[in-house]
Amino acid sequence: GSKDGSIQEVNVSPCPTQPCQLYKGTSYSINVTFASKIESQGSKARVYGEMLHVDIPFPIPEPDGCKSGIQCPIQKGRSYSYLNKLPVKSEYPSIKLIVKWELVDDQDQMLFCWKIPVQITS
Repeated sequence: GSKDGSIQEVNVSPCPTQPCQLYKGTSYSINVTFASKIESQGSKARVYGEMLHVDIPFPIPEPDGCKSGIQCPIQKGRSYSYLNKLPVKSEYPSIKLIVKWELVDDQDQMLFCWKIPVQITS
């Protein structure tokens, strides 16, 4: 689903094996290296928990990509390192799901989109 960019690397830390064991009350580091195919003034992240083919919005503290390691405006043909945190709240249920992370440009087009299987655990 990455239309306006291409992912070079995705790193979720700590996550030695998949599905990632996400412990409640813990924050995980997200690092995505991608190359942009377009120019954009800004970027915005949208994160979802995917269960039974339904996307449930997953709030993150900083959705602005320009405050998450990306030097804006985004230039065509350049590589960027996107850094963010995935906080796992203690009130989340203990379930297996897919985390879907999107970064969209000014036109609401995907700079990148990736998914990772996780197990939320206490």
